[in-house]
Amino acid sequence: MSQEIVISPSILSADFARLGEDVAKVMAAGADRIHFDVMDNNFVPNLSFGAPICKALRDYGITAPIDVHLMTNEVERLAQYFKEAGANHITFSYEAVTHIDRTIKLIKELGLTVGIAITPSTPVELLYPVLDQLDLILIMTVNPGFGGQKFLPYTISKVEALRKELKERNLLEQVEIQVDGGVNKDTIAVLAHAGATNFVAGSAIFGEDDYAQIISKLRELALEHESEDYVDLSFRGE
Repeated sequence: MSQEIVISPSILSADFARLGEDVAKVMAAGADRIHFDVMDNNFVPNLSFGAPICKALRDYGITAPIDVHLMTNEVERLAQYFKEAGANHITFSYEAVTHIDRTIKLIKELGLTVGIAITPSTPVELLYPVLDQLDLILIMTVNPGFGGQKFLPYTISKVEALRKELKERNLLEQVEIQVDGGVNKDTIAVLAHAGATNFVAGSAIFGEDDYAQIISKLRELALEHESEDYVDLSFRGE
């Protein structure tokens, strides 16, 4: 693969009593970006946090790229708030938006990079008409709403199909394939082999005592198994 491996810890699993300190520690331990799972208790059955948390981290001194996944309705309004709070990237959920092209255009006009996320049951082919407009596609490998869920093996084939399509269109350098949900030491290898390059991990990182050790291990597993020669069918029952 041509793209580098990106490890994006999700602050949904961080220590919110010491959030600035915890995020600073995870970045010092080798993380690449900070991932926000923003939920509105409407589009998904949970409520997390909003743009003030982003601003608070910037005010604390966090300079790392902040990647925001809006699992919400009212994407365009919230994108503006997160831009003002210091976010670098907005991913919106395909299922929450009516006019996809308009939403992509608005986010780009804010000066942010843009991605689209799909839930496990949404066909990845629905994104093909707008692939060339995107910087990132997030394939959810659990149903959105709660951290710590078990990885859904059937999502692997969606990663494979997306990578194949991007390669055929010469878009692998432009569009990152991100995965989120049950990403850990047991699943990251098969996801990397399928074509993912950007890995969101919450409890798999923040649940460990040694952030540097787990981040290094996740990156090592992803790099080791992204080769075309590596085949692991254990998650498909084969």
